[in-house]
Amino acid sequence: MRGWQGHSRMAVITGTAVVAVLGVAACSGNSGGASSGSQVAASAKQTIVFATAGLGSEGTATKAAISAFEKLHPNITVSILNLSSSSTVAQQQEEKYFLAGSSTPDVLYTDVTWPAAYARAGWIANLSSFHPDSGAFFPGQVATGEYNGGLYAIPWFINAEGLYYRTDLVKTPPTTIAQLVSDAKAALKTDHALKEGLAFEGAEYEGAVTAWQSFGAKIGLSSLSNIDSTANKSALGFMYDAIHTYKIAPSAVTTWQEGNVQDAWLSCQTPFALNWPYIFQLSETKTYPCVDGHTGWIPFPSASPQSSLGGDDLAVNAKSTHKAAAWEFIQYLTSIGAQDTRAISAGDPPSVKAAYNSALYTAAPYYRQEAAVYDVVTPRPVTPVYAQISAQLQPMISSVLSGEATPASALATAAPTVAQLFSTTK
Repeated sequence: MRGWQGHSRMAVITGTAVVAVLGVAACSGNSGGASSGSQVAASAKQTIVFATAGLGSEGTATKAAISAFEKLHPNITVSILNLSSSSTVAQQQEEKYFLAGSSTPDVLYTDVTWPAAYARAGWIANLSSFHPDSGAFFPGQVATGEYNGGLYAIPWFINAEGLYYRTDLVKTPPTTIAQLVSDAKAALKTDHALKEGLAFEGAEYEGAVTAWQSFGAKIGLSSLSNIDSTANKSALGFMYDAIHTYKIAPSAVTTWQEGNVQDAWLSCQTPFALNWPYIFQLSETKTYPCVDGHTGWIPFPSASPQSSLGGDDLAVNAKSTHKAAAWEFIQYLTSIGAQDTRAISAGDPPSVKAAYNSALYTAAPYYRQEAAVYDVVTPRPVTPVYAQISAQLQPMISSVLSGEATPASALATAAPTVAQLFSTTK
């Protein structure tokens, strides 16, 4: 999940059907001239294709990483297959190649919600034979690449949704929801330039699901047999109350996506905002003086704090004839040096725990605060049917925020369908 506006590729997935995408032609040829089915040694001269998306600094960072990799591996050329910055379209583009049986792209980025479905379809390779060091990454993100005992995707960079707060208006970060509400109301009385006390994503899209999870909803695999739980009612109830009872969030939040929350925070109209880590890098610039030097970031203070996991993984096409070179490339992208360089230049937080080091903190001190949020990352359900489950959750949340249904009635209505969808994977 990187951001709507080019920093997060949160998947707004409505199903697994693939539609025709202009500008993307399925290719069944092999890069490097290998015959179909043969494997090219990593030491051989070859070209591999990397399917990825990224605008601005992210695109620049990817090109820089490729140049550095090619200097270390002069026999391997990496060609970029540019995907859409919309994660929905990018997923459709990747699926078109898979359905065509193409051996390229060799390496591809995936949103953290995609690998289970890709693995189930047989589209991406089981990387366990390369003996990856899973312990080098945050456990919550490693889980997104696992399927049926295999590891099909490697964390590239992590994203997690946390609570931003203005340190000039909120001296002590809240440790309870009640304190957050009290602090938001106090800030509104103190600073009349503020327009709301809390900004979050409430539109009917995937962002509302991650916000609900970050507010305390339990939607992991163990919860899908019955999502009509006390914790889920409480999290939905807070989202409703923030708008209608506490009145710290505007009614317009029911149409807000990440970009709206970003604007509210950077324009200094809110003391609290739920959003992704790229906002921290933007906040630490003189462009936004009211938040520059006044930004804090913590897990949302629910009874059991958790942060909804986003981010990107890296996978290898199951039909690629360049798996060894593809693995070399993935190893480079997840090396500490490459991770720190990307974090500093593009604001993409490292997925490798050891990359949170003095070199990173010296160049970008705000990363010191981010580790606390990543320590409590919680993935959305790692299941091939997540897209269909999310399609049930999004309108359910919207119905509560708009006042059309209560948390109890909305969850009771959605729970049987979610349970039935989940049962199809057993």
